[in-house]
Amino acid sequence: MKIGLFTDTYYPQINGVATSVLILKENLERLGHQVYVFTTTDPNATENERNVYRMPSIPFASARRLGMFYHTGLVKFIKRLKLDVIHTHTEFSLGVFGRSMARKLNIPLLHTYHTIYEDYTHYIVKFKLFDFIAKNTARKISANFCNSVDKVIVPTEKVKDLLHSYKVKQHMSIIPTGVELSKFSSFTKSSKEVKNLRTELNISENDKVLLYIGRISEEKNIGELLISMKALLSSDSNMKFVLIGDGLERNNLEDLAIKLGIKNQTIFAGERPWDSIGMYYQLGDVFVSASQSETQGLTYIEALASGLPVVAKSDQCLDGVLQNGVNGYTFQQEDDFLQSINKILTNETNKELMSIGAIQSAEKFSATQFALAVEATYNNVLVESKSYHNVS
Repeated sequence: MKIGLFTDTYYPQINGVATSVLILKENLERLGHQVYVFTTTDPNATENERNVYRMPSIPFASARRLGMFYHTGLVKFIKRLKLDVIHTHTEFSLGVFGRSMARKLNIPLLHTYHTIYEDYTHYIVKFKLFDFIAKNTARKISANFCNSVDKVIVPTEKVKDLLHSYKVKQHMSIIPTGVELSKFSSFTKSSKEVKNLRTELNISENDKVLLYIGRISEEKNIGELLISMKALLSSDSNMKFVLIGDGLERNNLEDLAIKLGIKNQTIFAGERPWDSIGMYYQLGDVFVSASQSETQGLTYIEALASGLPVVAKSDQCLDGVLQNGVNGYTFQQEDDFLQSINKILTNETNKELMSIGAIQSAEKFSATQFALAVEATYNNVLVESKSYHNVS
């Protein structure tokens, strides 16, 4: 099968969508398919990327990029490829281009809805007065795009319910994004690389580490974590909160850590290479998050695959991922959060059992299973398309 993936964000950018598309491309290729990615230019991209074609773009909100909506040279090239299906991963520039090409070529169009845009309007709207309008516009854009394709793929039931509330009528298939499990099981806390990393970040051998990996941004609710941790960090000098990632909210959060009196135990390590991100999960004893903006929460699954129990704020996207008392805990309030952390860190046997439970629970999210599920969806859409044309 020849497959075209259209996305505004792709490796080496570090975010959930870029990771999802990269994993999909690599694993569909392992299944024997020819996969072509059409995406935006990126100053950090390497030359000679195999079957990756980049359209001129400009920086946009939250480190994303906005590409051209149409490229005559690429149109001619795509026609020559004779694609079987087009699969878009954005509702904006490259998504619009991919939809246009699918219609021009009269081939099936699938779309994965990755991002709850109404949670990100603060990047473009600086006045609260206009935020309602921006959120409503985001919902309409999402619904209009999803209703214009042949099949919608969503990562969780949460997203399916959300799109139904947006009045999306198109059929939706739930396919969680997969994880390259070996990437997160190849390091151990005792490995030389991890020990060197702990030394670099001034984490002692006796320190317990609460870990966050991801974008340092407003919608991730990291400030709530800092406030909740104040009592915990203040009472235990051997407790550290390590944040791997970067973003617009970093300066504000560093100031908050100073105000809370926990600056010395809060380590902002900055963005790290995605290729070695599995090593960074081994810094942690517990993975923590208070985000409510996730469609799936890939970092939760990556943490579980690394053997880390997860303590995360209750969210529908955690259904089927986080099992209380098995691989972590969900929390609602600060007291729940602190109790969950203590249940794990004050009982070594419980922590070890949860680590085993974490690894076992991540197995169903393998990249291979992800690619097989998407492949089956492509085949179903192709069969439906052929049946429709035969009847017509």
